Amino acid sequence: MKAAILQMQVVLGEPQKNIDTLYRMAAKAMATRPDVLLLPELWRQGFYPRPVLSYADADGHETRAALAGIAQKYQVNVVGGTVANAIGEKVFNTSYIFDRLGRLVATYHKTHLFSPSGEADDFTAGDSLVTFTLDGVKCGILVCYDVRFPEAVRRLALDGISVLFVPSAWPLKRLIHWQTLIRARAIENQLFVLACNAAGTDGSNQKLAGHSAIIDPWGEILATADEEETILLGNLRLAVQAQIKDTMNVFGDRRPALYKKTPN
Repeated sequence: MKAAILQMQVVLGEPQKNIDTLYRMAAKAMATRPDVLLLPELWRQGFYPRPVLSYADADGHETRAALAGIAQKYQVNVVGGTVANAIGEKVFNTSYIFDRLGRLVATYHKTHLFSPSGEADDFTAGDSLVTFTLDGVKCGILVCYDVRFPEAVRRLALDGISVLFVPSAWPLKRLIHWQTLIRARAIENQLFVLACNAAGTDGSNQKLAGHSAIIDPWGEILATADEEETILLGNLRLAVQAQIKDTMNVFGDRRPALYKKTPN
């Protein structure tokens, strides 16, 4: 599986500019003939202008049309980062995933909202994890703050995913957390992790970290970016996962009975 990560320079509160950037970067990335494109968190309006409902895409209509169009035009799978998605009066931080035919194969609402910034005051949390299949490969997705919760990643790993996609809008001041967490999640769950962070600044005028990365199940960094807008390319040798699991049978050595809550 060849992947192209679109580390977009996202302009806060400017959906059309960001859509234009997406089209430009997708066209450039497709010159390398990837199998999947990955976008960052809240790429359409940035992370995030307030009131967020005023900038949200009603039922993701415009977003889904744009992403499906890219998938159909280039016959490429698209893991569409996330957008602010208005469903009635509620706004979700939503990811849409499309296959090569432009069919919507999965929708994920970010489940862990970043309490230090009051994200839960503006967004509604999703209540379920999702898996999906791209070109016969079982995949999962988590968004930014979600990756701090190892239970969520382990649940997806136990469901049999080989690739975890992580769109984010992670700040530069916590870069070491970003780099450590995405690598740890790959190692402990023996997964490929494709992590796409945004470039630019967020709604608090914090610089975003960039440093998108592709990491294999052994924790080897196959590709990484700096802080600026770029397209990050990588080739996932999926057979490596089985070899690593044979070498170190972490899942076979688990003792789930020990991990249950003990009575007081």
